[in-house]
Amino acid sequence: MRTHKLASLALAVSAAFSTSIVAQEAETIQKKETALEQITVTAQKRTQSIQEVPISVATLSGEKFESLFSGGEDILALAVRVPGLYAESSNGRVAPRFYIRGLGNTDFDLAASQPVSIIMDEVVMENVVLKSFPLFDVQQVEVLRGPQGTLFGRNTTAGIIKFDTVKPTQDLEGYAKAGFGSYGTMNFEGAVGGGLTDELSARLSVLSQERDDYIDNAATGQKDALGGFDEKAYRLQLLWEPSDDFSALLNVHGRELEGTASIFRGNVFNKGENGLNASYDRDTVSYDSDLLGTGADNNPQEYDGFGTSLKLEYDMDDVTFTSISAIETADGYSLGDVDGDSIASQNFVTQDKLNDLEQYTQEFRLSSNTTDAMNWQVGAFYYDASFNVTSVDGFFGATTVFHDNKTWALFGQTSYQVNEKLNITGGLRYTHDDKSLIVGEQNVDGFAVLIGFASVQEYDDIHVDDGQMSYELSANYRVTDDMSVFARYANGFRAQTIQGRDVAFEGSPSVAEAETINSFEVGVKSDLLDDTLRLNAAAFYYTVDDMQFSAIGGGNNFTALVNADKGEAYGFEVDAQWLATDELTFTAGYSYNHTEIKDDTLTVAPCGTSADADFTGYCTVLDPRADGFSASIDGNPFPQAPESIFNFTARYTVPMGDDGEFFIFTDWAFQGETNLFLYEAVEFTTDDNFEGGLRIGYENFEHNYTVALFGRNITDEDNVKGAIDFANLTGIVNEPRILGVEVKYSFY
Repeated sequence: MRTHKLASLALAVSAAFSTSIVAQEAETIQKKETALEQITVTAQKRTQSIQEVPISVATLSGEKFESLFSGGEDILALAVRVPGLYAESSNGRVAPRFYIRGLGNTDFDLAASQPVSIIMDEVVMENVVLKSFPLFDVQQVEVLRGPQGTLFGRNTTAGIIKFDTVKPTQDLEGYAKAGFGSYGTMNFEGAVGGGLTDELSARLSVLSQERDDYIDNAATGQKDALGGFDEKAYRLQLLWEPSDDFSALLNVHGRELEGTASIFRGNVFNKGENGLNASYDRDTVSYDSDLLGTGADNNPQEYDGFGTSLKLEYDMDDVTFTSISAIETADGYSLGDVDGDSIASQNFVTQDKLNDLEQYTQEFRLSSNTTDAMNWQVGAFYYDASFNVTSVDGFFGATTVFHDNKTWALFGQTSYQVNEKLNITGGLRYTHDDKSLIVGEQNVDGFAVLIGFASVQEYDDIHVDDGQMSYELSANYRVTDDMSVFARYANGFRAQTIQGRDVAFEGSPSVAEAETINSFEVGVKSDLLDDTLRLNAAAFYYTVDDMQFSAIGGGNNFTALVNADKGEAYGFEVDAQWLATDELTFTAGYSYNHTEIKDDTLTVAPCGTSADADFTGYCTVLDPRADGFSASIDGNPFPQAPESIFNFTARYTVPMGDDGEFFIFTDWAFQGETNLFLYEAVEFTTDDNFEGGLRIGYENFEHNYTVALFGRNITDEDNVKGAIDFANLTGIVNEPRILGVEVKYSFY
């Protein structure tokens, strides 16, 4: 299997670069008149060229971004598409888990804290459900690697993924796009915007993604029982500009999701072996759970969300005042036959309900608006979120835990242009974080009872709070007009975390102490070959003190927060874009990331239970067994941290008359060795995963339409993305191959 995958990838790369050689041989020696487009980012909350920002930043936009979602994919499609960025989930199309430079959180609980922050239209989406809001009508995605706590706060020790949607203008413009693919996949997306009055403009954007159920349930005999989804989303933006000095942008958005949660596939690994076994069948599972009393659960999932934000901006000559107020709400549930099998002794099914999620954020900011050598900004931030999670299972009934989190912060950053070559930036932020957990009563067959551990009152009100300073110092030096180098030191922290998941299974809540990161990076950014080659690279080293981890699974399926004494990582990223000819463009990226847990006393429960006579469990544990059972994880890599990532795209066009072109676009992504859990086991390591996409079509410039055939996961790879280790060798795999056709019409 590994040889087959590598051979397929090598063939694709070879074919793409062979095309490049042929195209270059046909090119005359005259100088090209084309150049790469200049990219601007708002990584430092002001518009700058990506080549001037002293941060390792990668962007996604245009065809490269849109192609990823042509087959109905959700936000997880971004995984491995940027060097250093990974994402996965065991909660279907909600609650994604993101990782940057190996730093993330494998916790599947709906209250999990993540060190990667998601910013959508300048609003932080803190809860894991909010992070999954569908992506459509997006102007640009920015991936900021490394701690960003000075300006953004809210647990950004790993980095930020920042989404900016297309904003209203006075010009009438928009688009409509429709796609049809395998398994009844249908995608509709569109937007229309323009001026309503001389001072007021609007833009309405909508999305509909559907897929039929295609997976059979062998245990019940149901055909096409699960695997589908139906997601609808919208966004309305109103921009009021009564003068040149003032603007108000209102954003109202919502979503409705109904479909299948994650597909857990039982016994798809053989003990002592790596990779999917012969019993794995993408189109078949065997579920016998009936928690809802409907005959067969088939892992249903439903979520609703609504949010609104108001951005006010007032230009006071040399200073600009900005206010961003936002409210986000969500409700829903997911049910999972977690063991993924119909074997009675292993039957384990749970349903988690997110109730009454409300998140309120407020940011005030003052920033300089001059051409002076010194630029600055100061601000204040407030965050208030509350929700409760009800967990239902077939053993202990229903248990509810109530979460509350309040945060406030003061921040400032300044940059000074020392001379025409050197710019220095420094920033400070003080953040105070306050969290509480209240454990409710358990309900069994309509009767409220106390849960089984010592006394529920002992955990009625768990409260933690912490305040710390974050800071950074960076420098950017322009070596030539086309090349600059930068260095950056950043310190950040992730506040204490409370985990109430185990309450549902007669366990105790757990608390992790705050973690602190110190990150160092150096890099180079360059535009070469008459601005036809953009080559950016960065090398990094960071340490995390009191690193927070989630010990998940084991024989008792507990989910407990733990602190490792230290975590360490080093590596590098390379981002490249090359306009080889007027007709041929390449992008490529590579990252290497070495991560290591450093704690010679920390152990976790691996697969199986301590009651096993030989302590062998269900898998082949490679770590030392501290007490004959518990696995020592000192020296292990961080979980779900790919050691390497490689991706590339190629686009080739052929002019068709004076007003159109035929194009071929392909994108490929490769994921290196990845350990799925804190402990190491033969069965729970992946390597050489890759996926490819292809678009072949015609674009007409005069009439602004595109018709294309597309394919996602075109080689139909079966890639393991996650696993469940407590009952049997259960795996989670990627989406199947989707082939289809897409039509898009734009108007200006």
